[in-house]
Amino acid sequence: MAKQMYHQLNPLIRLKENELLAPEVFQQLIAAEDFKKIEGILMPTVYHQYLDANFQKDFEKSLNQELLTTFEELAAAAPDRNLVWVYTMRYTLHNLKVFTKACYVKENYDHLYLPDGMFTMDELKHAVETGISSVLPESILYSIGRVKEYMEESHILQGIDVIYDRHYLKEQRRLGETLGYPELLEEIIAFIDLTNLTTALRCVAQGRSQGFMSTVLSSSGSIEKSQWMSFAEQSLSDLTTFILESAYGDLLLPVFDGEKIDFAGLDVIKDNYLTGMYEQARTTAFGPLPLLAFLNAKDIEIKNLRLILVGKRAGFTKEQLQERMRMTYDV
Repeated sequence: MAKQMYHQLNPLIRLKENELLAPEVFQQLIAAEDFKKIEGILMPTVYHQYLDANFQKDFEKSLNQELLTTFEELAAAAPDRNLVWVYTMRYTLHNLKVFTKACYVKENYDHLYLPDGMFTMDELKHAVETGISSVLPESILYSIGRVKEYMEESHILQGIDVIYDRHYLKEQRRLGETLGYPELLEEIIAFIDLTNLTTALRCVAQGRSQGFMSTVLSSSGSIEKSQWMSFAEQSLSDLTTFILESAYGDLLLPVFDGEKIDFAGLDVIKDNYLTGMYEQARTTAFGPLPLLAFLNAKDIEIKNLRLILVGKRAGFTKEQLQERMRMTYDV
């Protein structure tokens, strides 16, 4: 796909970047004493349309709607919808996990649905229940089939997450290679590496076997899966040393304190690192990276807003909110 195909889309992206909340707005939101002041801060922004009498109670619904509107608009404008889906696929797989579990435990989990801008709730439910779909890619239907086979032999719901997560990372790598943009593939591989790294740390900390690690780790990253698995027989400090000597060592140094690992801090660093990779795309005139950079920026914006709104309701301090915030565009 020629990069020139984005010459009409990227000016739209530049305009939409101006709608993103600036870092100083987030600082004002963190400092706000109540929801009334929060609403006043958000009034001049794109979120003014959601500031009705039910905002404090229904802000989750409002934030999801804002994401859905963004995803659908850009999927319709992009030369290839797969460029949007390579980002929003994380929500597709989240929804498949939710509806698959709901199907097996005979519960209604519709409230956990997160819009991906690609597939409706009914389309995903139908695929989970029947294994058939006229809209989902064959690769996703394949993962649904593997989950069904697993559940015929086991009733451990955790296995559903494991199978979907592994197929998600494999599909990310496949799609990144198919789309043919080196910068995009670099970001995808980094995402897989950091996901594997986090998984390996949790496994070794919990004393998991090589067999277990084999099922939860992806073979689609730049670091061999067998390399991660070898640490099942070693100590956590051995794995920590390996990570600190890897290409990600300097990045992750702050999360290690002896035998202690700050997993929450690791998630923040991971998000910020990927945001930084996308941030470089803001000066790119052509190609798909500005689109993906904006999608990431909007997603991070929604995460930060959700953090602040939930945190204010739960009584978090300003310091607690600040340390959990993801890096945002300096718009």
